[in-house]
Amino acid sequence: MKSATSTLHEQLALQPGFFMSTPKEPNFFSDDDIYNLGLDWYSDLFSKAEIDDICGESSTHYTKLPDYPQTLERMRSYLPSLKLIYVVRHPIDRLISHYMHQWSQNVIKTDINQAIEQFDELINYSRYSMQISPYIKQYGAENIHIVFSEALRVRPQYELEKVATFLGYSKPVIWYDDLPEQNVSSQRVRRFNGYKLIVDNPILAWLRRTFIPQSFRDKVKNRLTLQMRPEIDEHHKQKLTQIFNEDLAVLGSMLNVELTLQNYKEKAQTIDVRLTSDKSTMGMRS
Repeated sequence: MKSATSTLHEQLALQPGFFMSTPKEPNFFSDDDIYNLGLDWYSDLFSKAEIDDICGESSTHYTKLPDYPQTLERMRSYLPSLKLIYVVRHPIDRLISHYMHQWSQNVIKTDINQAIEQFDELINYSRYSMQISPYIKQYGAENIHIVFSEALRVRPQYELEKVATFLGYSKPVIWYDDLPEQNVSSQRVRRFNGYKLIVDNPILAWLRRTFIPQSFRDKVKNRLTLQMRPEIDEHHKQKLTQIFNEDLAVLGSMLNVELTLQNYKEKAQTIDVRLTSDKSTMGMRS
């Protein structure tokens, strides 16, 4: 979540021989109401794929422990063998972006420091070793590929090639630079009751633009927009540093590299992930 999964999904969908699901995030194995639709519903998402296509989906709920505890059990009963890609970013950057999204959706109504205390998922979804460890145990490290979103930004073609190789795709792949940015959260506007009716309705939009002065519209929009990047206070920085450094130490041991909050961005942009066949560890070469 908030780590460029949408971007990678769209890039893979453009490669011949890939079939990526619509919707991008069916969340079939995680969400009870979706799972109750049945396996036929899930299989039908890929019914238009060619026989030799590599099929994929990008449900971020699958790594949202402990909120979706039955995900892996359901997955392994239906998909005993598969390839998994886990896209990560700097844990605090992801937390802040997650907070901004939930703020815009009117789910979180407090400042970020209060939210850290009240909403466990802000921390839990950035604890990457905790999220990925059950999948390593079930499917083996050789079937899991970690993508650092920071590397995806600085060397996208190379990272896409690594993903394709991991998935057993032998044809050339092309990274398309001209795609619109996916899942942008830089200009989040807070939702409110009746938002879709008032904002998305074309007739009301025309009336608004025609009869309401721009200055007044800008004033209202500014009140609903998160103007500045949320600031984490020193107390919570120390708390997050301890939690995430402990988690990154475990992740780093899986990857045979030292990972901390302090060196994360540098390492993420330069390391070259190579998975081993050992089911308990992952290997990394620089």
